[in-house]
This record gives sequence, structure tokens and C-alpha cells, in this order.
Amino acid sequence: MITSISFLALQQYWWLLVSVLGAILVFLMFVQGGQTFIFSMGKTELERSLLVNTLGRKWEFTFTTLVTFGGAFFASFPLFYSTSFGGAYWVWTLALLAFVVQAVAYEFRSKPSNVLGKKTFEVMLFLNGLLGTVLIGTAVGTFYNGANFSHDFLNHVDWHHPARGLEAVLNLHNVLLGLTVFLLSRVLGLLYFLNTIDHETIVQRSKKCLLYNAIPFVVAFLSFTIWLMLKPGFAVNPDTAQVYMQDYKYLINLIEMPVVLVMFLLGVVGVLFGIIRTLWPGKTYDKGIWFSGIGTFLTVLSLFLIAGYNNTAFYPSLVDINQSLTITNASSSMYTLKAMSVVSLLIPFVLAYIVVAWRSINKKKIDKSEIEDSTEHNY
Repeated sequence: MITSISFLALQQYWWLLVSVLGAILVFLMFVQGGQTFIFSMGKTELERSLLVNTLGRKWEFTFTTLVTFGGAFFASFPLFYSTSFGGAYWVWTLALLAFVVQAVAYEFRSKPSNVLGKKTFEVMLFLNGLLGTVLIGTAVGTFYNGANFSHDFLNHVDWHHPARGLEAVLNLHNVLLGLTVFLLSRVLGLLYFLNTIDHETIVQRSKKCLLYNAIPFVVAFLSFTIWLMLKPGFAVNPDTAQVYMQDYKYLINLIEMPVVLVMFLLGVVGVLFGIIRTLWPGKTYDKGIWFSGIGTFLTVLSLFLIAGYNNTAFYPSLVDINQSLTITNASSSMYTLKAMSVVSLLIPFVLAYIVVAWRSINKKKIDKSEIEDSTEHNY
């Protein structure tokens, strides 16, 4: 069946898979968001250990998804990989370094041979939560605002700014997306605490902090979304492959792809419902992470799809607009995409394993007794 699929269909299929991985990654960044509360919510060593250990159960999911996301981009759209990762290497190096630091912190924080002290590794976790989310969000902002690259007919890439990707922070809209991802990760982190920790003090602090983080998140998200819908976008003429600026391009993409529009609206409603239901007075509601999590997935997936589908350049060039990258000019060969598509049929089984592992890990909320039990594995 795969052998009969057109080249364009394969390119669209792999942009969908990359988008799905990106959406899952943003949801799983609740780990990073939760880490930014280690000191503000963890007033005692026990409270900090509860926070670190409930997040420690999931940090590998986030790290693995990040690696898979990068690997899928490399395999399916190698020109983007060589352009962004090779040209804007400082922003990606700092982001990856932040995640490496996270891995070290979780592995060594509670080791008997830890001579640096727990606080040193807790600071590393805080920095990963702050830098990892902001840097990746800011880098993804260039999908809509463009980057300073060019390439020749041999696909040799030149980067036209000495900051090598860090210049993305000079664009307010890139930073706004980075801030939105950061605030979203904090909101999801708080909802995750409510779902997984059995400690009354942390539960009450999480509910209080949720309100103070949800409001700026909604403001940042609405600001970014309104700006995105109203800005000109990088459209591609399907007949000539020429790139040009089109007013309201991303809004037009939503309207012309009604399925994506419905996903986007359902996602926004899901995120807001999870937050509002959790904040509603009365008995503590601990299922908000699932509504907001699924909503996050749908919303981010929609934003990725309007960046690459419907004749849109997903990585615009600010040096020469006609050297912008699209899913057609940046993809691997048809043979490669076909071969990888066969392997991708195993993805549902991998997702099923993740669901089973997740449920097994979360069968019981973490509490004081588990932290004090020397037979349990603690981070």
C-alpha cells in the first residue's frame, strides 16, 4: 500500500508525524515546568524530595521524546536539520546542554557519593526548567518569523548572523512564544503535582500557584495567537514554488483546513477547562492534567500543521525568501520516506507501551512514606 502513495503524500505524512512528536514534547514539558517550583513550593527537604521524585518518574519520557523529535526531523527533513541545527547551533547547543544537566541532576541528587549537595542538583533542575522551555519555544517561533540563513544549489548552508541562532531573542514574537511555552509548562506542572502527590501542604500551594500562573499564561497565549492570525505569512505558489508574503496566511490556513481548526478550538477549550475545573471551589480536583494535557497536544499539533501545510514555508529565510524551506524542498528522497513509513507503523505499539508504563508508575500517589522508605528508588 505504501508503494502506491505519492511523494507529496509521504512528505505530508512525515510532517504530521513530526508535528505529533512536537506536540507530545510540549505536553511532557510539564516536567520542566514543575522543576521551576522546586524552591518556591518546596520549603523543606521532604517537600523538595516529593516534587523531584514525582517529576523524576517522567523526566525520561520528555528526554526521549526530544531526541526522537530531533531524529525524526533529521530523517524526514534533513535540509531543515542541517540548516537549523548546523547554522543556529548556539540556541540548540544551550537547549541540549540544559537537558543533559537535567539527566545528571536526577541521577546524582540522592546518591550517597554526592559531594556537591542536593541543592546543587536542584539548581540544575531549576535551570533546565527555565532555559529548556524558553529556548525551545523561542526557536520554534522562527517557524513563523524566519531565520538568517541561505543555501546554494548543493544545499551548502550559510548562516548570516554571528549569534548563530541566539538572535531569535531579538524578535519579540519569538520570545513571546518562548514565554508562552514556559508558562504553559508551569501550569501543566502544577496540575501534575495535584494528580500525583499526596501531601496536603503541596496540594494547597499548587492550587494557589495555579491561579497566579494561569492568568499570565492565558494573556501570553492570546497575545501570540492573535498576532499569529493577523500577521502576513510565508506562502508558496504550488505551480512555481516561489515564496511570497500573504496577509493573514496562518488564519487562512486554519479556515481552509477545518479539521485543524476544530482541533485547535477543542485544544484551547481543553486547556482552559482543565485549569478552571481545578480552580473551582470545593473538593480538590486532580484530573485537570488530562484535560489540559490533551488540549495542549491538540493546540500545539494544530500550530505545527498550519506552519507546514497548505502551501506554507515552515522555515522562512530572512536573507532570501525564495530559499525558505518547505515540506517539499527540505524532505528526504521518496525511497527514504517510504522505508521510514514502514517503520513508523510500529509507533502505535510504542505509544501503547508508554501508556502502560505511565499507568504502572502512577498507580499510587507519591507520599511521605515512599520518600522515607529506604527500599524505594529515590531521585
